[in-house]
Amino acid sequence: MTDFKSLIKAGIPTILPDPKKRSNQLSHAPKRKAILNKKETQLALKNALRYFPSHFHQTLVKEFLFELNEYGRIYMYRFMPDYEIYARPIEEYPGNSLQAKSIMHMIQNNLDHAISQHPEELITYGGNGAVFQNWAQYLLTMQYLSEMNDEQTLVMYSGHPLGLFPSSKNAPRVVVTNGMVIPNYSKPDDWEKFNALGVTQYGQMTAGSYMYIGPQGIVHGTTITVLNACRKIDNKGTAGKLFVTAGLGGMSGAQPKAGNIAGVVSVTAEINPKATYKRHEQGWVDEVIADLDELCTRVKKAVKEKEVVSIAYDGNIVDVWEKFDEEDIFIDLGSDQTSLHNPWAGGYYPVGMTLEESNKLMSSDPELFKTKVQETLIRHANAINKHTKKGTYFFDYGNAFLLEASRAGASVMDNEGINFKYPSYVQDIMGPMCFDYGFGPFRWVCASADPKDLKITDDIACQVLEQIMNDSPQEIKQQMADNIQWIKGAQENKLVVGSQARILYADAEGRMKIASAFNKAIAEGIISGPVILGRDHHDVSGTDSPYRETSNIYDGSQFTADMAIQNVIGDSFRGATWVSIHNGGGVGWGEVINGGFGMVIDGSEEADQKIKNMLFWDVNNGIARRNWARNKEANFAIKEAMKINKNLDVFLPNIADDESFENLNF
Repeated sequence: MTDFKSLIKAGIPTILPDPKKRSNQLSHAPKRKAILNKKETQLALKNALRYFPSHFHQTLVKEFLFELNEYGRIYMYRFMPDYEIYARPIEEYPGNSLQAKSIMHMIQNNLDHAISQHPEELITYGGNGAVFQNWAQYLLTMQYLSEMNDEQTLVMYSGHPLGLFPSSKNAPRVVVTNGMVIPNYSKPDDWEKFNALGVTQYGQMTAGSYMYIGPQGIVHGTTITVLNACRKIDNKGTAGKLFVTAGLGGMSGAQPKAGNIAGVVSVTAEINPKATYKRHEQGWVDEVIADLDELCTRVKKAVKEKEVVSIAYDGNIVDVWEKFDEEDIFIDLGSDQTSLHNPWAGGYYPVGMTLEESNKLMSSDPELFKTKVQETLIRHANAINKHTKKGTYFFDYGNAFLLEASRAGASVMDNEGINFKYPSYVQDIMGPMCFDYGFGPFRWVCASADPKDLKITDDIACQVLEQIMNDSPQEIKQQMADNIQWIKGAQENKLVVGSQARILYADAEGRMKIASAFNKAIAEGIISGPVILGRDHHDVSGTDSPYRETSNIYDGSQFTADMAIQNVIGDSFRGATWVSIHNGGGVGWGEVINGGFGMVIDGSEEADQKIKNMLFWDVNNGIARRNWARNKEANFAIKEAMKINKNLDVFLPNIADDESFENLNF
């Protein structure tokens, strides 16, 4: 049998492999709606065949047409590798560049069957968050990375590796763009068409920029949100509070784990049983219940006894909200975390229909499917409204629930009809409490794949945070305390799925000091291999999204994307190993611009300099923008940053007093 390194270096096979059938053990992407005409179908086939020599074409063209008709996309299943895909120790990857090997490690983690939502369709999470469009792109990308040296840059066009270009040692090794279509062509149906043609994709940031670290990437943000949401309700702690949400599949099972860590009773509904039972088997949710009466009995008992327990409901979330209203079960916290940024292609399912029925209708009659989704959204919102009248605190997670509910005609607007009646979690919690102060989801991955290295990094990070907290201003003491508690419990909570990775909310000072401590430990041999740094898109600087990450920007600039673009450009010349920019993320195609990065540190002095330059910029770019939007927390944070680094000089806004407008006639 050919060894793994040789297979990676081979790229696209020179001998046509045997056809492969889809696994019936894995979750698969729903069939996409038929959107191409005859001429466009021919174009899609021509686009797919250009990866292969002409003597393959006669065989492949029939096969690719079948895939296009049967699944709505050309995935090239025949070219799925025979080897297992997971984040291997870095030394097992072929290549001439440590940085390139690190990127291969991250790509394979995204496609690990234990992590990926639809592995054989190369979709990591969120219903359509893709690493690549097809398996030829995967094979070719891995080959290029195996050949790359440190004076080359691989250019990625929406999953397609354009090629290796001469650059410099200090340049990024990979530059990723996903979905960078002309703005007028950024509607959902445009994505369906261009993706079917094979010319663009929805990278969903951490999927398409190789920075997904399994469910724990979402767990921490959800944990912090739930903790602070409980604090907004009262000061009685979290015990006995009930949290109801949905979207176990698209969120990779994060909510039940976050609920347990926060100490609440949680119910998460999910329509796809394969997603539900996958996370139950992995220990991310405690119990699965498919009967509504049984669910009600169990929840009443759990709340009464103040259990810390997570329950997955195998079914539609609307049924849960309506049933809990009938049974008078009080919901303390409510949200929706289904993938409503992808409402018509598997992100949300109509009530009263099975998964199979819905998937069939989705492709056979997309307009009727859309009507049923919108009818369900109205029912969903009506049920939530009944609960909030009883005192439920409901927040929008930013996955486009309120946006799509409003478009469906649901009662989710305030009395003036301009703003939503419910806040986004960023408006109420994450924005003012975290992002404006510079706190966001810092990530790292131990490229050795050794759990011992991850434990060492946890200990180092905890020590650094405790030192920083001693001198922290009062404004950020709670954030520091929450994160110290998180990292101390990280091993106990068994958060790792896939790569040996961790996420921790930290500000610029915390990120730089933690990363520098890692770099020193690598140099001294305490950590056995390189560490890969990154972050999520729910962050201070990298994402412009008016209904999520920048929803607490109120100067009108929440609809602009200068910050995300500046972030990626700035990261690229300050030391990032790879950078990415994406149309689309957790709130949908055309609704957000996401910027991301990865940075490999190897114990060198050069790495330490990159840490100080890039991480400082990556955070403070966003704080400066938030300060300019007149956010008082960001104004405080940028002043503190200017004290730390004298080369930082940011213009501070002058605040107009409301009295200035009293005598004006509007």
